[in-house]
Amino acid sequence: MPNAAAPRPLGPLRWHPAKHPLIMGVINVTPDSFSDGGEHLTENAALAHAKQLAEEGAHILDIGGESTRPGASLVEEQEELQRVLPAIRAIASADLGRVISIDTYKARIADKALDAGAHVVNDVWGLQREPDIAKAAAAHHAPVIINHWEKEPDADKDLITQMKAFFDRSIEIALKAGVDEDLIILDPGIGFGKSVEDNLLILSGLDQLHAWGYPLLIGTSRKRFIGHITGREPKDRVHGTVASNVLALTKGATIFRVHDVAAHKDALAVAHAIHTYPGS
Repeated sequence: MPNAAAPRPLGPLRWHPAKHPLIMGVINVTPDSFSDGGEHLTENAALAHAKQLAEEGAHILDIGGESTRPGASLVEEQEELQRVLPAIRAIASADLGRVISIDTYKARIADKALDAGAHVVNDVWGLQREPDIAKAAAAHHAPVIINHWEKEPDADKDLITQMKAFFDRSIEIALKAGVDEDLIILDPGIGFGKSVEDNLLILSGLDQLHAWGYPLLIGTSRKRFIGHITGREPKDRVHGTVASNVLALTKGATIFRVHDVAAHKDALAVAHAIHTYPGS
């Protein structure tokens, strides 16, 4: 079992999960993402947003060219490349000193993105839709974020048990492809094929996932379950998102994928200081 607290490389960072939670800022170069579709579609807009997120305190800039919201249209590979590569090249050339992540499940896009300056592969299908994506990551010695998203969840099985089996399969794919074990990060996939109750179950029991030994990324930002609880529209869900991430930090999460970086920088800094204070 890996040591989730051990120092590890993450692009240009030397990261110590137990001492330094990371904020991943979202840059959707898509016309149809659920809360910011079309806002950062051009190269200049994506670069400007990247600079803003970096100034606000983001450690990682996550660039995605295909929306994963329910009902979103599939994007052809060439179209996705035309969306993400100019943004990645522009952000890499700007030398912001931040980790660049490519949010894709397609092996060729991951490979091209890593060539263009990305450092990390963030796969919403957990390496299981196109397993060759793990080979692309391994060839570049890139960390992989394995997101949980079951195509056909088994209603008769406990969700956490299903997630463990899913992650076991994904980790095996990664290791067989040559990805170093200390470059694997797990994401329980909040909102991906899950009900409100499922999301609450995962977040309340996050310490069980933390016990598996891999760093955990949490992506609750502006998601539907927060709207269900608060009654607020996506861009008004920042306070609910912050609450979910502060609690997730206390249960072992160390990377937080968010739209609202500035609010999370302060909230997570305070929460981490209290949570790690000697005697706490």
